[in-house]
Amino acid sequence: MNREQALELVRQRVHGDNLVKHMLAAEAIMGALARRLGEDEDRWRLAGLLHDLDAEETVETMEAHGTTTVGWLREAGFEDEEVLQAIAAHNPGNGSRILSRMDRALFACDPLTGLITAAALIRPEKRLDLVALKSLKKRYKEPSFAKGARREDIATCTGLGFELEEFLAIGLEAMQGVSDDIGL
Repeated sequence: MNREQALELVRQRVHGDNLVKHMLAAEAIMGALARRLGEDEDRWRLAGLLHDLDAEETVETMEAHGTTTVGWLREAGFEDEEVLQAIAAHNPGNGSRILSRMDRALFACDPLTGLITAAALIRPEKRLDLVALKSLKKRYKEPSFAKGARREDIATCTGLGFELEEFLAIGLEAMQGVSDDIGL
């Protein structure tokens, strides 16, 4: 499956603009992480883009979140088991476990997109290019800021060999690179 095919699936299955923007942000961060780690950028980007494909349909059954997407992708003929595993593992509530670097990267970057988005939205200009790493680090330390962005999940970036500050910087820069696509 290439990116265009993946985007078509997103257009078919996901109706909320904010969810699509989150998925595009995760795609960008996963691509940046793959480059830094010497991994296959296209495959990592697909994991980021497709990871919440079932989010709207599994809101009330979070134990199915991720695994429903995996089922849909298999039905569509998608056979990249590492990408499928990462999609399932980003939600530990479905019983999946983190087994690879791709899994860890998606698990850690998923909430990071929310933290970075919130940091942009509190600015009067609501623009990512004006969010500084220093400000993002400060917001990370404020538990009441962007409560849904689970800090303990973001902090698992150390399992990839990144210090928190470096991980935040990679994520911020990646999202700034797609700011037009995500409306920030």
